Amino acid sequence: MNLEQLRARHIPFDSLRSTTEAFIDYAIEECSPKFNYALIGSGVSQNPNQPVSLRDLHGFQLGGVSLPHGKVNPPHMHFTCEVFVCTRGDWKLMWGFNPEPEQAMIGEGDIVSVPTWIYRSFRNEGVDDGFLFSCLGRDDNGGILWGPSTVAAAQKAGVYLTSEHRMVNTLRGETLGPDERLWEPMTQEEIATLEVWTPEAMAQRVVRWNDLRWSQEALLDSALPGHGAAMAPVVGLGMSQSRSAIPPVANSHGMSIEWLRIPAGGQVDWHRLGHKQVVIAKKGDLLVKVRADDGVYEQSLHGSAQAWDAYALPDQHWRSLHNTGPDTAYALLVTSGDEKKKIEWADDVLAAAASAGWTLDANYCTALKRFVDRSQR
Repeated sequence: MNLEQLRARHIPFDSLRSTTEAFIDYAIEECSPKFNYALIGSGVSQNPNQPVSLRDLHGFQLGGVSLPHGKVNPPHMHFTCEVFVCTRGDWKLMWGFNPEPEQAMIGEGDIVSVPTWIYRSFRNEGVDDGFLFSCLGRDDNGGILWGPSTVAAAQKAGVYLTSEHRMVNTLRGETLGPDERLWEPMTQEEIATLEVWTPEAMAQRVVRWNDLRWSQEALLDSALPGHGAAMAPVVGLGMSQSRSAIPPVANSHGMSIEWLRIPAGGQVDWHRLGHKQVVIAKKGDLLVKVRADDGVYEQSLHGSAQAWDAYALPDQHWRSLHNTGPDTAYALLVTSGDEKKKIEWADDVLAAAASAGWTLDANYCTALKRFVDRSQR
């Protein structure tokens, strides 16, 4: 890619555009206003005019949602895993609805992976501008199924959904076409057959910020002077090169999610991946460098309590990440694919690591070079 193409992959938080009419629940008083954002792909929005920051296929889709205090995103279901990343506020997650929902609270920095084929809902219990990022697995996520109560409440408010997922607002004078049929939700009997997730089972899919397991050996260059990055796994097999990196949520998502921590003045040196990856700055200032066909592209990202900037890194491009701020920087890495990601390091990084006594073993994990050199060849 050239510099111009790489520039288009920057998604600053203040550039995000939303719609309050992405789904039929916009007509339900307890659900409105709900601001839906689409950063990577259009997600499951049923509004053909949904603004999308970047339409390039990544193997996953990244969106966001904001609700005022007390407002609810009502019961719905997905066919691929939905991962919520709490960036601001306090949220109550509810699931099951067969017949009564279970619930759990999440706060800033917490991540929860909601299983497929269960109904879920969430309510903003915190500040009015609370915000959740949402990751959906796969390029084709299969769409969305609304719970019967949601469909009934929307219809009572004058908004209908056709079998082709077209929203019809009768209060605006819109009407069903002569050949259009209404969409049919699951029956209560069908919902009763869905898998039951207990609070104890769901707790295994909630990765708390305070419980992250950081590794200083997750990247080959971490031991080098002026580097020092650490990683903490969350979902799936990511790019961590630590032997002890065991993701808390390990089932197939079509993507992996990891936290990255870089000390002040530190960096992750030149490397590349065969997978597309989105970097989301949580806290601090990051400088992303990418080698383009016509130069080196540089992009600053800022993360704070109010806004998290993002950058979509293309596959097969050399990149490096630098902490340019005075404090420790934190970022979220969302990478395509279920398989373990193999990092290709620049030759000078490999040489510097070897001089410092570190290398990669046959499983592409960081190891002391003196032990690997003794092994049978």
